[in-house]
Amino acid sequence: MTTGLSVETLAAAATGPITSAGNARLGISVLAGIAVIVLLITRFKLHAFLALTVGSLALGVFAGAPMAKTVASFTAGLGATVAGVGVLIALGAILGKLLADSGGADEIVDTILARAKGRAMPWAMVLIASVIGLPLFFEVGIVLLIPVVLLVAKRGNYSLMRIGIPALAGLSVMHGLVPPHPGPLVAIDALHANLGITLGLGVLVAIPTVIIAGPLFSRYAARWVDIPAPERVVEARPSAGSADRPRFGATVFTVLLPVALMLVKALVDIVVDDPADPVQRVTDVVGSPMIALLTAVLVGMFTLGRAAGFTRARISTTVEKSLAPIAGILLIVGAGGGFKQTLIDVGVGQMILDVSKNWAVPTLLLAWLIAVAIRLATGSATVATISAAGLVAPLAADMSTTGTALLVLAIGAGSLFFSHVNDAGFWLVKEYFGMTVGQTLKTWSVMETIISVFGLGLVLLLSLVL
Repeated sequence: MTTGLSVETLAAAATGPITSAGNARLGISVLAGIAVIVLLITRFKLHAFLALTVGSLALGVFAGAPMAKTVASFTAGLGATVAGVGVLIALGAILGKLLADSGGADEIVDTILARAKGRAMPWAMVLIASVIGLPLFFEVGIVLLIPVVLLVAKRGNYSLMRIGIPALAGLSVMHGLVPPHPGPLVAIDALHANLGITLGLGVLVAIPTVIIAGPLFSRYAARWVDIPAPERVVEARPSAGSADRPRFGATVFTVLLPVALMLVKALVDIVVDDPADPVQRVTDVVGSPMIALLTAVLVGMFTLGRAAGFTRARISTTVEKSLAPIAGILLIVGAGGGFKQTLIDVGVGQMILDVSKNWAVPTLLLAWLIAVAIRLATGSATVATISAAGLVAPLAADMSTTGTALLVLAIGAGSLFFSHVNDAGFWLVKEYFGMTVGQTLKTWSVMETIISVFGLGLVLLLSLVL
């Protein structure tokens, strides 16, 4: 990723030669810039896009860089990030909207629930949430699954936590660790990681993590917070009971298609490892993130849209409506990219290299700790991922392909640590489940922490054997 600015030039403009005094000033500048972002988001309730923009400019001012160069660095980083992941986020939103509006999500839910009884129900919920969570943003997934969770808990006389925690765990793990969600995609782009290998390792980490944080932890969560489903009217799902909706097999095929294409590319890259080989050349194209997601969207228009009886006009309307809600996400991701580039161009990357070379902290753990700190301060997993990726990007320069992929996952795990009152997701879960703040902390917040810590443990374990 280039910005038209030399890192050395802007760093020199900010601090002069890289010295101990310069490192100290840069360190203070970084803390001050992050503090500005935290205060604007938490105290003044400013939108994350504006907070990241102001924080980036403040960072440049604190570091002593010329304002014109800081602005140029921020805008270049914003543009490069949106160029790298903007289309992927848009395609993911279209696929998710097709899945929801066509009734494909309902078909997956109803088919799995029809085959799950008794003790198998928590496992069914985590499976549903994990599959549906692949193409859907976290907030959309919650809105889609909460009616199902409440109905299952009420009709089956289950503890709400026994059913709800597995569903939340499935959504959260997909959101933090598995592309094509925005956070992992941005980290992959910032660290120049291989998407296919990151996806494969992400799935490998996600499966045991979601089992521990979902069905297994839900047993304890149900004891700590034993509440029934709230007494409220649960709105019927749009396609509930409708015969005109996609078949289960076609729906699952469509949802998993981009993941399969990217994994095939990663496998061929490992086995063949010859850029001139015709098979690898084909999979390099077909398995690229944009082509894989675009293929899934085009296939979904038939397997989801047309199967549900959608006309061409209705499909077009669905696509159009899917794009408006992601404008805020794109702006946040873009501003995060601008903040990341500003960090790099004022010389923070070199500072971290200089300071951390004498530390005994492994790079993966350092990346996780940085993401945890920003997550706790801002409440945003996406902001934590973007900022942490920018800070540790120089450390990835000499890492292997597998090491860089694990670095992405360490950041993703850290970005999920202990959701609390400054996180919109915290309040969303609290209100939907009718819990108090204390009950939400003992269930949702602890679940998020388990995902973060256990995910890091698996990443560190993989780093020892790969």
